[in-house]
Amino acid sequence: MDYQKVATELLKGVGGQENVASAAHCATRLRLVLVDDAKLDREGIENTDGVKGVFVAQGQVQIILGTGVVNKVYDAFTASGGLEEASKAEVKEAAAQKISPFKRLIKTVGDIFVPIIPAIVASGLLMGLLEGLAAAFPMLADNGTYQLIHLFSNAAFVFLPILIAISAAKTFGGNTFLGAVIGMIMIHPDLLNAWSVGSMAPSEIANVPVWFGLYHINLVGYQGHVIPVIIAVWLMSFIERRLHKMVPEMIDLFVTPLVTVLVTGYLTMTVIGPVFSTLESYALNGVQMLIAIPFGIGAFLMGGLYAPTVVTGIHHMYNVIEAGMLSAGGVNTWMPIASAANVAQGAAALAFGLKTKNAKLKELALPASLSAFLGITEPAIFGVNLRFMKPFIAGCIGGACGAMVSSILHVGATAYGITGLFGFLITTQSAFGYLLTIVVAAVIAFAVTWFLKIDESL
Repeated sequence: MDYQKVATELLKGVGGQENVASAAHCATRLRLVLVDDAKLDREGIENTDGVKGVFVAQGQVQIILGTGVVNKVYDAFTASGGLEEASKAEVKEAAAQKISPFKRLIKTVGDIFVPIIPAIVASGLLMGLLEGLAAAFPMLADNGTYQLIHLFSNAAFVFLPILIAISAAKTFGGNTFLGAVIGMIMIHPDLLNAWSVGSMAPSEIANVPVWFGLYHINLVGYQGHVIPVIIAVWLMSFIERRLHKMVPEMIDLFVTPLVTVLVTGYLTMTVIGPVFSTLESYALNGVQMLIAIPFGIGAFLMGGLYAPTVVTGIHHMYNVIEAGMLSAGGVNTWMPIASAANVAQGAAALAFGLKTKNAKLKELALPASLSAFLGITEPAIFGVNLRFMKPFIAGCIGGACGAMVSSILHVGATAYGITGLFGFLITTQSAFGYLLTIVVAAVIAFAVTWFLKIDESL
């Protein structure tokens, strides 16, 4: 490949060097922020040698080139355009200024939850493995090593508010250690454990101690809650930043942390926690009721709509739902819905790749389908399916049908952040149910795409 030639064509396709506000790259993609997105020649970029797809998301133009290739193209791209190299963080910051407040909100949610996915995955995988072993060998439950590893498996969920608080503080520009303190306050051992209170009879709940104050507030922690933690840390970061500007430097080290924790902690336990935990519970119950609609109708709708939300970039908000499900009940019923949608888009891309006679499209579609089967759908959606629309619609149909199966069979997971074939590692209750979910999603999406007449001249 002539990397210099590719870089020159890409620079022309994005409207020239004067239209590039910022440029960086990740493992597989060139990430650009343009001054004017209207100057983007998407078709020209897609026809450039080595390009596997291009899409615009969250204020960035992302050009998929692949591992190894992207580094060399990026070097040639920045050299040709006389551009300064930027980090991914700098590109994200530049892109954030271009997107709407709603999309910025969704991006913020993603920035909070994506960094803690490794901790959730580690705990979820351990939990799923232990549950599978305990089901096969019930005697293991009495084994000391089993009990020790079981402690490891739920640690991330027991202290999830602290993990969220640290990540949120970093996202909102606050001190991460003060954020951790706010998270600790919300699950302090002096408070009754929210899970224990949730299992109490109504007569027992009536005897739960209450805070002093303006109105009745139970002395209960916030285990199992997500939104109150985020709101509390946002307030903490806001107060801290303001105080740093107002308080003289001589006493800033003492006054700012003290006032920040005191004010945020009090408002969190008396206003933010009670109000937003109630609203969160209503929202979570609403989602779970929707998924639980008889015959899987609710799941069918969500499975069909999942891929369009990936296109708009708002799918990161599902992390909040999944984290809430895991914290509240230990089972994430959203994961199989997402898996059905992802696998279906992969199957649609696979059918298109096998069917097309265009060598470049085939070269693009087949690897993209594999990526979707492993849970990463952007190459399949933006590189293939959405370009020709009918495969995308077929994927939505397959995702809806697969999600319906998962709901009927009550498939769930012990973590979030993993979908597709890797989802077997965190599936609870029914591995067969999960297998049937992805098979139904894939077969229907593949079949619909295969029998549709698709115009490849687009």
